Amino acid sequence: MNAPTPRPGGVSRRTALTGLAAGAGSLALPGTAHAAPTAPSPSPAAADPTPGAMRLFDDPGFEFAGLLALGAAGMRASEVGEVLTAVNAVNAAGLSEQSYTDTFRAWGDRLAAPPAAGRHGGEVPPQTRRFRSLRAAQYYAQALFYVLGTTSPADEKAVYLAGRAAWDAFARLCSPAAVRAEVPYGGTHLPLWFFRPEGPARPRPTVILTNGSDGQNVDMWTYGVSAALDRGWNALVYDGPGQGQLLFVEEIPVTTRWEKVVTPLVDWLAARKDVDAARIALTGLSMGGNLVARAAAFEHRLAAVVCQPGCVSPWLGFDKELRDVVTPDKAETNRVWNEEVVPELTPQLAFTVKKRFEIFDRQALRQARAGKVLTDLWTPAQVAMGLDVTKLVPKIKAPTLVLDYDFEVFYPGQPRQMYDLLRSRREYVKMTEATGAQLHCSPMAPQQHCDVVFDWLDAALRPVRS
Repeated sequence: MNAPTPRPGGVSRRTALTGLAAGAGSLALPGTAHAAPTAPSPSPAAADPTPGAMRLFDDPGFEFAGLLALGAAGMRASEVGEVLTAVNAVNAAGLSEQSYTDTFRAWGDRLAAPPAAGRHGGEVPPQTRRFRSLRAAQYYAQALFYVLGTTSPADEKAVYLAGRAAWDAFARLCSPAAVRAEVPYGGTHLPLWFFRPEGPARPRPTVILTNGSDGQNVDMWTYGVSAALDRGWNALVYDGPGQGQLLFVEEIPVTTRWEKVVTPLVDWLAARKDVDAARIALTGLSMGGNLVARAAAFEHRLAAVVCQPGCVSPWLGFDKELRDVVTPDKAETNRVWNEEVVPELTPQLAFTVKKRFEIFDRQALRQARAGKVLTDLWTPAQVAMGLDVTKLVPKIKAPTLVLDYDFEVFYPGQPRQMYDLLRSRREYVKMTEATGAQLHCSPMAPQQHCDVVFDWLDAALRPVRS
């Protein structure tokens, strides 16, 4: 056995643990050169990444979540008045995981319920039901993120299923309806939703949209499906291990072999007559920027890859003091964790630990739903560390776009590191506070975000004319 390590200083920085950091930066506008700077751009001096009217909550984690909901209004995945009304209700009740979950869950229930008959009698038009369902999915997703911090953490599965039902209803009501399918993966299946633009069924460029560690399918509408359809592209949304159905229903944690997730999706697409198999792109949002880099290092049928942001090591997104607890000695790591760290966690930090580790380990997920902090830190930490793609990024062959953000606190410096490691055609874009696109994944500016991503993809996948 290895010798015990010195006692760690404890876990103390909630924003670093959650990765829900507020930030600011500089957007490379569509049509301009996206060359990487010779040195990382300095962070702006502004003390508050969401000043004035941007401030919804005093807590940076809740602030980020609220801004995601508000920003989704541009893609009809929320309503400004509904979100701000919910924010006011949460603040009036006293900001907490409980008040946030209860408020947004109630909004999801309200919109998921069958709407009353139209004002002039008769059946409610499908257009109304469609976007009510999409907004319901958004509000359930907001509630889902914080449910582990409430008095009913075991409701996590039920809240997920309510959001999933709303998402499925929305997908069915699209025109044309999304194709619903499942592809084999290990001992289970990956659920997928294939969206097609209106018009004749002909081979089209297609984007596979990959979520992060805690995103829901509605986020993929906001960060890709809507923009893809507008440009005449197909878009595929899916749940991988550690996501959606596989996590919240089947309790399957994230895998360090994401190429085994993406390859069957590419196989499924390549067999379709309405997909141009030579123009299949892969994008990854948040921690998905790490997962798709891993997949692209092995799956060489991809025509382009986008990492949003570039993430070389998700483990480095955790607070250093927490990382320092983990040593090669499993028994000593868990002793220190349970005897010296866990007893000092505030309820808010305890929630954060439960939420961040549920994707990495089934036992951690079950303990979190029972209202307990995981007792085995070492095992899920090995999975998180195993997601490091430093040695794999140089093997990516497809053209790759790496996004970065002002006030990127979850993975600071990692987008530039990934860019420097790439050996394929590459571009680096910094999203900035000058245009309201600051913070991890530009929560206030998903339309700008999609403009940058799809302008680049349009150019990268443009057919070569002889």
